[in-house]
Amino acid sequence: MKVENLIGNRFKEKPSDCVIDSHALMIRGGYIKGVANGIYSLYNPTRRITRKIEQIIREEMDAIEGQEVLFPVVLPGSLWEESGRFTAVGSELVRFKDRGDTPMVLGMTHEEASVQLVRDYATTYTRYPFMIYQIQTKFRDEARPRAGLIRVREFTMKDGYSFHTSQEDLEKYYNVCFRAYERIFARAGIPDVIAVKSDSGMMGGSVSHEFMMITPIGEDSIAICDSCDYKANMEAAQCIVENKNELPLAELTKVETPGVTDIPSLAKFLGISEAQTCKAVVYQKNMTDEYVVVFIRGDLDVNETKLTNALGENIHPADITPDCGLHAGFIGAVGLDREKFTILFDSSLKGIDNLACGANEDDRHYTGFNIERDYGFVEYQDLAKIVDGGICPVCGKHSIRIVRGIEVGNIFQLGTKYTKSMDMTYTDANGEQQYPIMGCYGIGVGRLAASVCEHFHDQYGPIWPITIAPWQVEVCCLRADDAEVKSCADGLYAALEQAGIDTLYDDRDIRAGAMFSDADLLGAPIRVIVSPKNLAQGKVEIVTRDKSVTIMAEKDEALEQTLELVRSMTREIEAKVPDRKKAFAD
Repeated sequence: MKVENLIGNRFKEKPSDCVIDSHALMIRGGYIKGVANGIYSLYNPTRRITRKIEQIIREEMDAIEGQEVLFPVVLPGSLWEESGRFTAVGSELVRFKDRGDTPMVLGMTHEEASVQLVRDYATTYTRYPFMIYQIQTKFRDEARPRAGLIRVREFTMKDGYSFHTSQEDLEKYYNVCFRAYERIFARAGIPDVIAVKSDSGMMGGSVSHEFMMITPIGEDSIAICDSCDYKANMEAAQCIVENKNELPLAELTKVETPGVTDIPSLAKFLGISEAQTCKAVVYQKNMTDEYVVVFIRGDLDVNETKLTNALGENIHPADITPDCGLHAGFIGAVGLDREKFTILFDSSLKGIDNLACGANEDDRHYTGFNIERDYGFVEYQDLAKIVDGGICPVCGKHSIRIVRGIEVGNIFQLGTKYTKSMDMTYTDANGEQQYPIMGCYGIGVGRLAASVCEHFHDQYGPIWPITIAPWQVEVCCLRADDAEVKSCADGLYAALEQAGIDTLYDDRDIRAGAMFSDADLLGAPIRVIVSPKNLAQGKVEIVTRDKSVTIMAEKDEALEQTLELVRSMTREIEAKVPDRKKAFAD
């Protein structure tokens, strides 16, 4: 490919609407172009990258006996009604009717389609286990698409679905997929992706992991223990606290607190720590608008994912109206109508003898609140967000560290959620009907490409790993009007292409600075520079994009030294890829 024929503009200025580096660089470098909010067209460089990522994924999925299939983008709503998700999933699922007035959906995930594909085939235990996967376009109407390809509405994804006759068999294959994912990310050049326990969300299932690339710009918060191997998404991380009972048991006393409507102000007014207060956080159920009041220790925050799971339905922050029976800023458990409101207590309050809380009257709070004495028996639940410096659920040390990350893949043990709801059964060895047990395995292809760019870049452009780079080598011909320079550069380009190296060739009549600026944006990991100055000495310059290697090669040895550098950089990545045989052995 010649740069002069490559469509897409490259420019220096950072677009004003780009909040992260990878987004800006992929716009500046002619990788993507916005079509609508969260929807992009991909130029040739990005398509070359995603095609290589897809090939890595295919090789690893085929190696663990996956069978590639393809599901429709448009699905009948009746399939989603079978699973119960047609009404359960919110507005991110695009619903419409065809000309025959049949309810349809745009596939945002394909559990239903996978069950529909195989339920007439897998009717006997002898046909299990198996895994099917696809690489396909999906649409999810994200409320806040951002960061280029990292959070979009239309995206390409690999999603796989395995079917098993026992939980033990699912767990065994789940571990095999886990190791395959480690190989995929390592082969793509980012072996330092970590796996964390996660919440299954709308996918369902009891066990799930997310593969996270640690980066300050990540949208997900991850709890990591520095003393043991515990890692979890903050949505799933258990919050464990120590209650020191700073105040002695006391009588419940109502006090005047004019204008004190938040926890910091209440703690300051009473001269106590926020940990000695009982905070009320109010939500409403999406389906009924019923109010949900969560009581939690004042220095902590509610984890809305945990709350949603506890309730079994979606919620939203409450609109506290004058006639709803709640006094915003002064809500407390004493005297709160248990029939009218759903009331929950976080486990962070357990064992505290003396709390300050709202009195359910404007400008009044209680001190001396003791939950068991003044409210009665409660079942405490873990509803709080884990905090930096918190207690590790595994080793029990105050060693939790909160970091940010981008989710580049996920795997779920779905169980029988979809096979039961969609009546997929098989006959076991005893002639009895059973529901297959499912696993689910996803990787966002475009998101992975953008995440690699976010991980490997400098101020000038991406530094693509050689295994997924759009071009492995770029030949830069400085002074194409010089016959000797042009002949040498042409020969190297042709020889590299003949050797099977993805090569980009820039022989435009432009300044060296402009040529190198474009080369930085296109990010080929190896650059071969042919110039009159070096050729006068019989030399060709070979440099790596990350500037770690510079070689002044003899003209006749430039091809072989470039090929050896390609091999060396490839071997460096391959050395970090976990052994495939170990996945099956584990």
